Amino acid sequence: MKHFPTRRTVLGTASALTLLAMTACGNVAGGTTDSAEFPSGPVNLSVGQAAGGSTDLIARALAEGASQALGKPMPVVNKPGANGALATKEVAGKPADGHELVLLNASLITITPLAVSPDEAVNIDDLDVIAGLSQDDYVLVASPGSGFTSFEDVTAAGRNITFGTTGVGTGSQLAQTVLFKQADVKGTDIPFDSGKPALTAVLGNQVELATVQLGEAMPQIEAGKVAPLLVFSEDRNTFLPDTPTAKEAGYDVPVAQYRAVAAPKGTPQDVKDKLLAAFQEAFKSEAYQEFNKKNMLTPKEISGEEVVTEWKEYAAKYKELVEKYDISLSGNK
Repeated sequence: MKHFPTRRTVLGTASALTLLAMTACGNVAGGTTDSAEFPSGPVNLSVGQAAGGSTDLIARALAEGASQALGKPMPVVNKPGANGALATKEVAGKPADGHELVLLNASLITITPLAVSPDEAVNIDDLDVIAGLSQDDYVLVASPGSGFTSFEDVTAAGRNITFGTTGVGTGSQLAQTVLFKQADVKGTDIPFDSGKPALTAVLGNQVELATVQLGEAMPQIEAGKVAPLLVFSEDRNTFLPDTPTAKEAGYDVPVAQYRAVAAPKGTPQDVKDKLLAAFQEAFKSEAYQEFNKKNMLTPKEISGEEVVTEWKEYAAKYKELVEKYDISLSGNK
């Protein structure tokens, strides 16, 4: 005797098949689709520096364009401390769903580990880097009372030089310290907590030299209140074309501040793809491009893989330099 399926059996089988299909698509009622529905809410962009600084301003310019592309807000969250290490480690420990990002300064990865203990250092391998953003060049400026108009004046001075940096473990400190070692210039390092107070000290003749980021120094350079002596980029800066690089002057000190945006390790590839597409839309916007020009930032909108490769190469280079010249960035020697 044949047994025909009852209406209940047919409906039950159909429901099971439907449920299986929905599960495969990640659309089970009450569930989440993660990458398919990303972003499901705001995407927080953490910054390890205080509001109003160059890193913070870059984050806000980026977030404005990317939030429009994603269709969700991208609030910038300032969590200053330890040259960005606090914010970066916090984001690295968040769920890897793309809703928590951090804006990285290269110095945190390439230079700060030379000045702090291994436990305090940040490892770029603990993050998924989404994209590179821009390059911010350092410039060595002289105070009005120093009498220096070129770096040759500094090397010929034959005396101890006072110089300010933007803090311990920064590109400013590394660039200027290595430069003085290579040029055999004796100097007293006075660290400040950022570029603004270092520049203020130069303007007030409290220090004779300081290495600060070009965007911060340019208004005072244009006003003739400080003299630019060298830039530390690989090539001459397009915004300061008459100022030689340290390499042109015969010194092997290629130091710049690079920035990138990263997510916790293990973020799904399609989420990273969506984030990258949103950032690329921001890069193309007129507002973002004008922001870069206004702040003397050179676009360096490279892939996350290229960021990791380049930053690791710089980290090795800087480690080699401090070991070669027996430099302590922590001030413990």
